Amino acid sequence: MSTQHTYSIQDLARQMGRNLRDVERLASRGVIPGRKIDGSWLFQANEIRDWIQSDFATYTPDELQALETSQCSTELDQDFPVSSLLKVETIEVPLQARTKRAVLERLVQLAGNTWQIWSPDEVLRAVIEREEAASTAFDGGIALPHPKNPMPDAIGESVIALGIAANGIPFGGGRSLTDLFFLILSRDNQTHLQILARLGRLFHCAGFLDQLRASETPEEAWQLIADTEKTLL
Repeated sequence: MSTQHTYSIQDLARQMGRNLRDVERLASRGVIPGRKIDGSWLFQANEIRDWIQSDFATYTPDELQALETSQCSTELDQDFPVSSLLKVETIEVPLQARTKRAVLERLVQLAGNTWQIWSPDEVLRAVIEREEAASTAFDGGIALPHPKNPMPDAIGESVIALGIAANGIPFGGGRSLTDLFFLILSRDNQTHLQILARLGRLFHCAGFLDQLRASETPEEAWQLIADTEKTLL
């Protein structure tokens, strides 16, 4: 999606790769957060981003591809949006944290290795506040922590950090423990959604998550992600 703060229903349908009538029906039922003003639907970008992420696990590979294609962030390498932002120095294997708070602190520290985090305390506070509002973990042992809003004034460039825990950590998102943590720090909603969609496509690749968990070094984890992205071209 673009960097604008609101979307019409036509924009939303096009950018999500969904039928206009389906989107209108979901909005009317209150499934998609939006409101009618003078008979026209209006959607807030940040609310839509949160809704998409909360419904993330239900997306099919085709729906994820449509979502990714609709974004085309100018900040990203379109072929390798994840491995181009994720650096070896922003990956930790095994993750040196045993609690939810410690996970978030460590991920922000890892992201800071890029020297693109201008206000780490502000970023950490925003990530914690987002988690307190609703966990970003979901079934399958994966969490995608991020601030509620993009933070262009706190980061120089969008960053992804990855922590792979040796053992599962209670992180919310149901009864399962979480051991894969992808921190997404983006400068705009468009970039965030394109990263999110590409991650979802990677998660659907056969054997990817098991191989990622078996990675013994940051270099091995990064190479697996880069190689798997190549298969999606």
